[in-house]
Amino acid sequence: MSKPYTDQDLSDLFDQDLIWRRKELSDLKAAVKAADAAAKPVLLRAIVTMSYAHWEGYVRNCANRYFEYLTIRRRTYANLERQIYVNTFLARIDALHQSRANLEARCKLVNDILDGMTGTFKYVNPSLIDTKSNLNTDIIREICLICSVDSLHFETKRVFLDQFILKRRNAIAHGQNEFIQETGVDDLIAEILGLMQHFRSLLENKVYQKQYAA
Repeated sequence: MSKPYTDQDLSDLFDQDLIWRRKELSDLKAAVKAADAAAKPVLLRAIVTMSYAHWEGYVRNCANRYFEYLTIRRRTYANLERQIYVNTFLARIDALHQSRANLEARCKLVNDILDGMTGTFKYVNPSLIDTKSNLNTDIIREICLICSVDSLHFETKRVFLDQFILKRRNAIAHGQNEFIQETGVDDLIAEILGLMQHFRSLLENKVYQKQYAA
């Protein structure tokens, strides 16, 4: 798989990942319309679970590709927006908190933070792009913070994301016979694709406008 060496490479990778996801949802929608009465409920539940899966997968892939693009730039932290430097220490802070580290370890972390601005950005901890298999509004807000993009649009979709998609997906995943209406399928897929496209656009705009730079 190619790497995002240029702005266009990154956009192309976003495209490639979106195209197959969009086609799969479109194929599922067509299957629902063509199915007999017995098969429709099964396919409708599948659409909810697959819609969520593509939402989670696409957000995670786009965020990881964005940071891969930044690591290829080989810029120092001083030449990048502050959040990228902050990200470098979030996992260590969490680990220290979990382990109740001693004073020496805490001092070392503080010194590393104070001395690290001259370093080069080479890596983002995968745990920062962890969707926790539960990409609700609160978690997408955290991922937006890590990427330093605005999460407001997702906040306006809280009911759709947390109730209509995630709550139903969880019910289906846990074996409940969740009823899904066929009349809402077109809107459901359009909404989920719109949210995926919006997240992609937020990252693309940062790249094309060089907003990641200090």
